[in-house]
Amino acid sequence: MLQSEQNLIELCRVTGEKALEQLNSSLKGLNGSAVERARAEFGPNEVAQRQKPGFIKEIAARCQNPLVVQLLVICGISLFMGDVRAAVVVGGMIILSVTLGYIQEARSNEAAEKLRQMVQTTTAVVRDGKDMEVHMSEIVPGDIIILDAGSIIPADLRLLTTKDFFVGQSALTGEAMPVEKQSQSAEIQPKSPLELPNACFQGSTVISGSARGVAVNTGRRTYFGSISEKLALQDPQTSFDRGIAGFTWLMIRFMMVMVSIVFLIVGITKHDWAEALLFALSVAVGLTPEMLPMMVTVNLSKGALAMSGKKVIVKKLNSIQNFGAIDVLCTDKTGTLTQDKIILEKYVDVANRTSEDVLRYAYMNSHYQTGLRNILDRAILNHEELDVEKTCRKIDEIPFDFQRKRMSVIIEYEGSHVMICKGAVDSVYKACTSYQVDDEIHPLIDVIKNDIMEEYEALSADGYRVLAIAYREFPRDKHVFSVADEAGLVILGYIAFLDPPKDSAKPALDTLRTMGVGVKVLTGDNALVTRKVCREVGLDVARVITGDELMDLSDEKIQDVAEAGTVFAALSPTQKQQLVEALQKRGHVVGYMGDGINDAPAMKAADVGISVESAVDVAKEAADIILLEKSLQVLEDGIIEGRKVFGNIIKYIRMGASSNFGNMFSVLGGSYFLPFLPMAPIQVLVNNLLYDVSQVGIPTDTVDEEYLRSPRQWNIDNIRKFMIFIGPMSSIYDYATYFLMLYFFNCQLFSAPGTSVEMKTYYESLFHTGWFVESLLTQTLIVHIIRTQRIPFLQSNPSPGLLLSTVLVMIVGAVLPYTPFAHMIGLVPLPWTYWVWIIGFLVTYSMLTHLVKTWFFKKYGAD
Repeated sequence: MLQSEQNLIELCRVTGEKALEQLNSSLKGLNGSAVERARAEFGPNEVAQRQKPGFIKEIAARCQNPLVVQLLVICGISLFMGDVRAAVVVGGMIILSVTLGYIQEARSNEAAEKLRQMVQTTTAVVRDGKDMEVHMSEIVPGDIIILDAGSIIPADLRLLTTKDFFVGQSALTGEAMPVEKQSQSAEIQPKSPLELPNACFQGSTVISGSARGVAVNTGRRTYFGSISEKLALQDPQTSFDRGIAGFTWLMIRFMMVMVSIVFLIVGITKHDWAEALLFALSVAVGLTPEMLPMMVTVNLSKGALAMSGKKVIVKKLNSIQNFGAIDVLCTDKTGTLTQDKIILEKYVDVANRTSEDVLRYAYMNSHYQTGLRNILDRAILNHEELDVEKTCRKIDEIPFDFQRKRMSVIIEYEGSHVMICKGAVDSVYKACTSYQVDDEIHPLIDVIKNDIMEEYEALSADGYRVLAIAYREFPRDKHVFSVADEAGLVILGYIAFLDPPKDSAKPALDTLRTMGVGVKVLTGDNALVTRKVCREVGLDVARVITGDELMDLSDEKIQDVAEAGTVFAALSPTQKQQLVEALQKRGHVVGYMGDGINDAPAMKAADVGISVESAVDVAKEAADIILLEKSLQVLEDGIIEGRKVFGNIIKYIRMGASSNFGNMFSVLGGSYFLPFLPMAPIQVLVNNLLYDVSQVGIPTDTVDEEYLRSPRQWNIDNIRKFMIFIGPMSSIYDYATYFLMLYFFNCQLFSAPGTSVEMKTYYESLFHTGWFVESLLTQTLIVHIIRTQRIPFLQSNPSPGLLLSTVLVMIVGAVLPYTPFAHMIGLVPLPWTYWVWIIGFLVTYSMLTHLVKTWFFKKYGAD
């Protein structure tokens, strides 16, 4: 057991006062100078994270990518065999891929860190006798921490005071059930510090109740920090990562089979096994999508930066793809569909008359509670300021939880200890036996209860959120209270709030529908209010499904209900999670948008957890995406950016896969029937390097509107079919070029009797040059055909960056045979009649590929 853990155990054995004394702290907290001394001694409250590697380590890590390793091996073999030119070109490819990836990721990491600073989690502490909020990283040993429902425990704590305090330790233990904690000293020798009943640990969350504790261990000295040191090596793979890795290994396996066949064919037919090996290695380079890691990094980082400009902060880069793939969005109601501006409209007694007593009791309840204050509490306190401190003194509190759906404070008021209970109407009424009108108390008979419930339902149906207010008096000698005391209450009246729908909600929902995203409302609010609000924003409320209806359903039935239903009300946190998981089992990519502690389990379960900057800590920590504004409109912008990112990554993959598949047929056939190699090894490498450069502009490319209208998911089968149908189109024109060079430009004379060695060399170089130029121009031009489902240039224009990179490469490819550098890679000038043929090839190739592409997308879709 670590020394820091043993120290915590020792502090848990002594009283809270002794623990504070040993930590040189007090209930008033640390002063400024003590905080600075502790920070200098213990450092920031940050657990182990993957250390940012230096330049050399980062480059070395990138060189471990299987695609780069393959190129390094080829480069080494080329050097060993004395082919320095090939080694230089392959080295250039490695530098291009690794360097661009490093530069772009460094930029994106720097920007992402700035964005993360915008959504840092804070915690409540006592310092110098004052309550304040500080960043979690600023907590030091000796700090007094204030905890309530929804808080993340920021350090390992020795609890000093607790009230019905339950924490979730699933992040540390895997145990889903909440654990109750108390503050009394514990004379035990636990097997694990987690067994301590009066200690809380960093990474846990407060489920219900309230507490105060003193920070004992921070940063890496915490229990969570010691685990994090072992886990801070690698982020878990997402489905997107697995898809990219699967495609990478698919192409590597394909390449290995191809290279082996080419090596054997060339060796057997040309009888030069050294040349066969060099050519096979060059083909291996040509079939390797070495730019893929760079393309993924650049696209994701560019997407994250674009999203930040639209008030969307991406915490996890790879969640961008899932964001664009969402086809079902589950969301709460308050603040998303409504204005999140709760106004206290009514405070009435059971006779439906305005009652200052009801307002006063509601105010005292909200004023004295120390748990999680929600928007309803703020509306009560903002409605009218009452001076309750002169006439009241707080005695105790029974915090809110999602099972009881109510909370109580006990105050000393008018000579008695009075419990004031506030909560959901049906929950409070279950604890009541009487009602009060004016100063008279009467038994709560069924007739009266039915009248009250009818009034409550009428208000709810009009869109009001209604809470009941009840009370009970106790003797002054009773000072400790529990949930069991919430019985025999007197119903005093109820308070009603109005939170009108947003004007923008209905248009935003309509837009999401057109984008292929179904919206389902999952709320803890009652069915009547939910029905009213959802009807006004255009959602289907023919059937509102409640939590009670879900309780006894089987998993299969829940899946049916989740699929068919649109509005779900009066849900517990567990039921929200069940619905998300049910939708996932039906094949949906689910996003969940929420901001409360009751939303955290569903956000964790969802493919993309979405929260807002103002959310409780546990919700922000569970989220993959943080919205700086709680709005469906902002969400819509983020989804579009996610689809753009995915679209551009798929463009590169389609281009690489189809190009490689087509080259397979061309190289295999040419290697077999030609009297020489179809292209010299150095030419294959230079051709591939130029093609790579032409695609550098893909991350900047525009994406067609129709592609953005529906969710996009990883579909390797669709990519495989695209490769099979589009790839052979290039082979048709490769073979046409073969025969053009052989029989129109007489390269077949290479094998004619009496042809001199000088002319043999010329015919071979002419053939190589003809295919080099045709191959490069068709591959590069076809980028513009494949990048869009529309007619390129007429209906869809590329980005300036992509247009520039492709045009420059085509110009270089066309001019290269006429430059002084041509002889270095075995190229010779081409006759002018060649260009007439090539222009015809390019035009007809573009038309044919566009026709096949259009047919393909109609038959198989875009993903």
